[in-house]
Amino acid sequence: MDSAPPLAAGRGRWQRLLGRLRTAAPFASGVAAALAALLLYQWLAPAPAPLTTREVNEAVAAALASATPPAAYSAAVYQVIRPSLILIQTKSAGPQGEAEEGLGSGVVVSAQGDILTSLHVVTKATEIQLTFFDGSQSAGVVVAEQPENDIAVLRAAQPPAQLFPAVLGNPRALRVGDEAYAVGNPFGLYSSLSAGVISAFDRSFRPEHGGPRLEGLIQIDAAVNPGNSGGPLLNRAGEVVGIVTALVNPTDQEVFIGIGFAVPITAAGAAAGLPPY
Repeated sequence: MDSAPPLAAGRGRWQRLLGRLRTAAPFASGVAAALAALLLYQWLAPAPAPLTTREVNEAVAAALASATPPAAYSAAVYQVIRPSLILIQTKSAGPQGEAEEGLGSGVVVSAQGDILTSLHVVTKATEIQLTFFDGSQSAGVVVAEQPENDIAVLRAAQPPAQLFPAVLGNPRALRVGDEAYAVGNPFGLYSSLSAGVISAFDRSFRPEHGGPRLEGLIQIDAAVNPGNSGGPLLNRAGEVVGIVTALVNPTDQEVFIGIGFAVPITAAGAAAGLPPY
């Protein structure tokens, strides 16, 4: 059988090639259009110039300057303990029968209204007035005493509708150099905070107002003055780790020179029946 003439075979191949080109033409046109658009975009919107080291440093400095620093631990501690703080004002009879007034601090430590303070704040008082966070006032009565630690437990005759017991911490978890915050009413300046560090542990001290020698005290350099006695000593979490009991001054002046003492809450809390750590 004779094969197809060469001219006819060539014409067939050429027609098939044209058909394929016609099929691929739309795709090729799309690719060409995309490349043209890309070139046009790069020409109209050139790439930004790279940042210099100076520009980077200026941007970082501006970001740091606008950042809000976190609140100090002392600010958080104060907000935590303030609702639990008590102002204690007393009246007593002096050596000649004259009326004497005193003041101190206390802290609510239970939902039942137990208030820890220093025993020497109330030991001779004929009247005790308690002022709470909300401004309400009530007469106070002593319900327990712990002379060996200079601790007294008070309760209000007419407590406010809502009490805010402080959270108790573990003084055994403290170390020398840890933050220490004392909150109280020095010189009658209600709800004052001072900050320092734990200076030492297991100190002993004989109070000038009499009573037994106090043992196992926490030494602090947070400022304490008359009126701070009975107030809470706090750690950085706002937990009560002690009850401020005394300041040391070799002179006759009742002002702070850098040494204060607190009864660990593990000892003070026992007077109110609180569980020890």
